[in-house]
Amino acid sequence: MFKYLSEITGPQDIKKLSSEELTVLAYEIRNFLVQSVSKTGGHLASNLGVVELTIALHTVFNSPQDKFIWDVGHQAYVHKLLTGRMTSFETLRQYKGLSGFPKRHESEHDHFDTGHSSTSISGAVGMAIARDLKGEKHDIISIIGDGALTGGMAFEAINFLGHSKHNVKIILNDNEMSISQNVGGMSIALNGLRTSENYTKLKGTTKSRLMRLPSLGEPIVSLISKLKDSFKYFVVDGGVFFEEIGLTYIGPINGHDLKSLTKHMEMMKQVDGPVLLHVITQKGKGYKFAEDAPNKYHGVGKFDPFTSLGASGKLDFSKVFGDTLIEIASKDSRVVAISAAMIDGTGLSEFATLYPDRTFDVAIAEQHAVTMAAGIALQGLKPFVALYSTFLQRAYDQVVHDICIQKAPVVLCIDRAGLVGNDGETHHGVFDISYLSHLPNMMILSPKDSIELNFMLKYAANYSEGPIAIRYPRGGAYEIPTRLPESLAPEHLVSGEKTVIIATGKMVKTAIEVSKQFDHPIGVVNLRKIKPIDKKELLEIIKQYDQIITLEDHMISGGMGECVARVLRKNHIDKSIYHLGIDDEFVEQGDMDELLASIGLDVKGVEKFIREVENG
Repeated sequence: MFKYLSEITGPQDIKKLSSEELTVLAYEIRNFLVQSVSKTGGHLASNLGVVELTIALHTVFNSPQDKFIWDVGHQAYVHKLLTGRMTSFETLRQYKGLSGFPKRHESEHDHFDTGHSSTSISGAVGMAIARDLKGEKHDIISIIGDGALTGGMAFEAINFLGHSKHNVKIILNDNEMSISQNVGGMSIALNGLRTSENYTKLKGTTKSRLMRLPSLGEPIVSLISKLKDSFKYFVVDGGVFFEEIGLTYIGPINGHDLKSLTKHMEMMKQVDGPVLLHVITQKGKGYKFAEDAPNKYHGVGKFDPFTSLGASGKLDFSKVFGDTLIEIASKDSRVVAISAAMIDGTGLSEFATLYPDRTFDVAIAEQHAVTMAAGIALQGLKPFVALYSTFLQRAYDQVVHDICIQKAPVVLCIDRAGLVGNDGETHHGVFDISYLSHLPNMMILSPKDSIELNFMLKYAANYSEGPIAIRYPRGGAYEIPTRLPESLAPEHLVSGEKTVIIATGKMVKTAIEVSKQFDHPIGVVNLRKIKPIDKKELLEIIKQYDQIITLEDHMISGGMGECVARVLRKNHIDKSIYHLGIDDEFVEQGDMDELLASIGLDVKGVEKFIREVENG
């Protein structure tokens, strides 16, 4: 079925194919990706956009001697196919299977683990320094999207590279989009670059005048034609930015024209020093549904490849957040929403439509988002900052310095808290309690269900004494019967005898199921305010029990369980306390049920642990 793709065992096989055969290979790769990803889920639109780009890379450069560093890495599926991993694609993003991102342990062709944005140029510069110090000779290529280029770290790396002059190749894959449509000065500059008429006009005028020169005109025009790509930056505004920093700029070129890509990469290869090739691509290229709706096909679950993805009918926590914020904003003009290129992913699309002047997408710049929110809050407005837990990590210093020290009443809406499944260790939100709980002035809330999330957001809108972090999980929302509605106090959901489970967030649901597995009562407490813990209420509950089990899908170190243990120690309460959570390890990718079972946090694992504790 795949005449050429099936024969690819490594990059050496690509170099044997003619340009016509490579064109067919590109067609086969797109068909394969749609078929394969429809069965496993994954990042589709971004990979469809880099098919020719990746083929050209492996045609011109020599992997693994030459090293490709994929920024974020969600667009590296084609690279994986061309490096002999086609037969493993049925395991893509599955437990113990092929990763959805580059992984050094997976292949000699993957040189830097990625998953977060804007790291590739820094990594490439570091590798170039090591190469030069060791006296080695090979190329190092960073492939970065225009969305990732909005991250400040990318500019820090470019600034250093332009000064140091290390031989690093950068390919700017400009598809006009990150996950949400790109915003900001860089996007505008690149947009102006791709539509600039300056070069075209000057070329035409110059050619016309030179052709009037007797004898000399035609040879000079021919020479200029051959040199035009090398000197294009002089007349195209966008290229001057990179040239002034110290990089040689080539482009922009059509990222779906294999011959042009190969030609320009050969040109790039000859440059001795930092060089940037600007390539224009289309997300979703070759698959009509993804071309028309690249956002929908950015990250997908299993789908029917012959039917367009419709709007999901499932109510998830992100939608609960977005709907509740609309309700709050309709009554409170102080409310504004901030996100970092994740308006869609965090459930803010409808809010942005209804309140465009109160919605701020800062691109991939979480540090800026957090400090900007502090400035907004200190002027009397109410900013809600919606970020994934794993991406909030990038703004730790800003949370400390700009929010907590100033007691700025910012609401951090932490989406994807806890394990997130198939994206794996770079995306699990299992550190936020640890890196927020030790910060003075910070309140941390963790709803067990959609009802509590709704209440907490409304509570936060009226709280002005400092910042609040509300962490909630990925996936379908649900409602759990409550004993203590519209409260942040510890909730004694199930009364028990000797043993009590203190759980937070979505693990409350697991704790309730565990309690049903015993023929004697096991207590369940919903700890919805992790910091500051309501000590009096919690201790009143705890005194009824001999053994305490804390349960969270978060790191044990610095997590909710250790916060509870600290309260017991400070109050000289001598109880047996055991922590169930994630130990000192990174959790790999896989379906949620598989991951929870693998670390003993599913119903069976928690039940087994409690029986062992109770039996001594």
